[in-house]
Amino acid sequence: MRRVLLWTAVAILAVIAFAALLPDVLATHDPLQTDVRSALLPPSAEHLFGTDQSGRDVYSRVVHGAGRSVGIGLLATGIALVVGLAIGSLAGVSPRGLDVALMRVNDVLMAFPEFLVALVVIAVLGPGPVNIAIAVTLAAVPVYVRLARVQTRTLRLAEHVEAARILGVPRFSAFLRHVAPGVLGSLSVLATIGIGSSILAAAGLSFLGLGPAEPTPEWGLMLSGGRNVLGQAWWISVFPGAAITLTVVAATVVGRMLRARADGVRS
Repeated sequence: MRRVLLWTAVAILAVIAFAALLPDVLATHDPLQTDVRSALLPPSAEHLFGTDQSGRDVYSRVVHGAGRSVGIGLLATGIALVVGLAIGSLAGVSPRGLDVALMRVNDVLMAFPEFLVALVVIAVLGPGPVNIAIAVTLAAVPVYVRLARVQTRTLRLAEHVEAARILGVPRFSAFLRHVAPGVLGSLSVLATIGIGSSILAAAGLSFLGLGPAEPTPEWGLMLSGGRNVLGQAWWISVFPGAAITLTVVAATVVGRMLRARADGVRS
């Protein structure tokens, strides 16, 4: 059962990735083309997910929106992983005073929900797709910092690291060869789960009107665009919402299974 669940999640992520990379192959219409005469049509053979208020094909917009929504999530997670690795590793090898100072600041940031931190960053930087990526990145960094610090402090005391030092390997070289790869491996597993959280946070900010502007196809923005006609044309919001849900759930399933496997190997 777990294997079936895992491969189902991988298949969903593969389809989403294909849509993000090659949307024109899957899309059936121009996502920006309007046709007032075809406004608010229900799902049909011509328009698989129906049309929105401007007559645009919802299916094609969902397909083209995958690149922006998933791209923001991947970009934010990747940068957060690198920044978290750098700061967490620094804290893990620093003297006690600097370590305590860095971790107290990190603890303060972790005390607030990630979405709230992202909202504060957007309030400072202003709305926009680039600022959303920055906000989601900064909100995700503290989790990676804490894990990187813990893994660094654990691995630096490992026998093979101590052996490398005894043999005369410089501290920095020993860290790069024997500590950093282990820390990066742990962060990579966490990042698999974090991708879903970042996509969800970015979609939430776009839903509030703080991200891309119309007529850009983006899942959160599409979800917001259909809320005023939900009773009349449910498909405008339901299908981009389903895309967000499937992506987040699939990424979380893969991430949790990878973490369970990694924990099993370590034990």
